[in-house]
Amino acid sequence: MGALRAVPGQLPLPPALPAAATQLLDQAHRALREATGHADPRQRYATAHLGALRAAAGVLAARTRPEPARRRPRSAWVLLGQVAPELGEWATFFAAGATKRAAAEAGLSSAVTGREADDLVRDVGAFLVVVENFLASPAPAAPEPSRSPFTRPRTSGSRSRR
Repeated sequence: MGALRAVPGQLPLPPALPAAATQLLDQAHRALREATGHADPRQRYATAHLGALRAAAGVLAARTRPEPARRRPRSAWVLLGQVAPELGEWATFFAAGATKRAAAEAGLSSAVTGREADDLVRDVGAFLVVVENFLASPAPAAPEPSRSPFTRPRTSGSRSRR
């Protein structure tokens, strides 16, 4: 990401989000609106969960770079916990609901109750607010390697004392 943008007379703004991240957040909001319109709890649950997944993908699009080498696919929820540890509890929560979402998408009548679907819609709404606030803050700088106060910096050509 680039440096903070400055507006004269105001505090600096966070860097603009990449277009992919903005699109994914828009898709997440649309999915949440669509979920609230479904009468069937299975559709409501599955659509809301997909909205949360799109929000997580938005964070990943904003805070990561594509890896050049193809590796084994990893869950977006696992990646989210690694890229944004402050969203780790949300990642764990939504990862736990992935099996239920798959059952709901498969049409299993006992997959979810109306209450579970309503709760998830509410939780996804809260998650979207958290994600948007998270993305509005500047990306954290890479931590400096820690040095023990008891070690001396190495200099070239110096001999160790005995």
